[in-house]
Amino acid sequence: MMRPLIRRPGTNTPAQANAGTYVSLPGDVGGRPHQWPARPPTVTMPARWWRTIRSLGALALPLVTIAQTVTVKPSEAGLRVEIDGVVFTEYVTKDTARPYLYPLIGATGMNVSRDFPMKKDTPGEAKFIDHPHHRSLWFGHSRINEINFWAEYQVFGYQVHSGFADVRAAGHQGRFTATTQWIGPDKKTVLTDERRITITALPAGEKTLDFDITLKATAGDVLIGDTKEGTMALRLCPSLSMNSSKSGVNTGPSTGHAFNSQGDRDVTIWGKRANWVCYYGPDPKGNAVGVVMFSHPQNLQSPTPWHARDYGLFAANPFGLHDFEPDKPVGAGDYTIKKGGSLTLRYRFYFAKGTPSAKALEKRFEKYAQEK
Repeated sequence: MMRPLIRRPGTNTPAQANAGTYVSLPGDVGGRPHQWPARPPTVTMPARWWRTIRSLGALALPLVTIAQTVTVKPSEAGLRVEIDGVVFTEYVTKDTARPYLYPLIGATGMNVSRDFPMKKDTPGEAKFIDHPHHRSLWFGHSRINEINFWAEYQVFGYQVHSGFADVRAAGHQGRFTATTQWIGPDKKTVLTDERRITITALPAGEKTLDFDITLKATAGDVLIGDTKEGTMALRLCPSLSMNSSKSGVNTGPSTGHAFNSQGDRDVTIWGKRANWVCYYGPDPKGNAVGVVMFSHPQNLQSPTPWHARDYGLFAANPFGLHDFEPDKPVGAGDYTIKKGGSLTLRYRFYFAKGTPSAKALEKRFEKYAQEK
């Protein structure tokens, strides 16, 4: 059904009146569908009306694009975060060695984290069932007082969820705080943490997830050991990973790529220091997306080294210095939190539509860096 063109004052032809703007008018007349003529009529709008619509449009259109509602609600597994009634992620606390966030719905509506081991037999993941402890998005480290809180082989420690607080959502943002006990194989508490997670819905389906964690030496000194196996981590879906030949993982040809704030690209980003790293490529349905992790400049060892692998492991690790920088001696990355002390680390994940440019990401990082 054709719609009339709205002619701005001072225009003489429908082509001039158009200028890229159509205004939808009612299509029913007298209860019956109105048949517009084959050649749409032109309606002249008074100048004051046009000025009003133009001024309102400048204000209203941006609001429409970000009018998303974030909700945070209890679930059987922990807490579920929804955007406009559709799940974005869930903070899973039950039946797991450590809490994690899964799925991670990207800007185009598809999960950008690996399904395994939460789901089996996902198409395209047959060669990506390595490292079962890589559960979507999580925080862990393999040497905490020499206890493994990263992998789940033989003897290892557990992170036990102990409660939620400050669960709230308003408009396009939601947040919650979770507390966790790190329990060793001897059932004794090694440390505790408080993690504040904030989700912000952005225009065009984009969103950010802030993960701020404070490690607390509540039971005694805590030695965080120098190793590459950690720390703030995300395991990407196969289409965002690169062809792998490391760590015994043979994933075959993949379609993902990566670059960091220093200009390193693809496999060369591993072990390099950077303020942020971006992986980009197609989501499981072929839509172009990017997944970015920013490490706050106030973090330990900033800019941080990255344990960012070509098979999709995407981790910031401020402790693994001797693995990442061969000139450093073993133990160079060791960090001790004295009893009663704490260490806070802050990260922001950005789920982008399309491939973000380095310039745009640097602007986002600069804004993030100013946040207290």
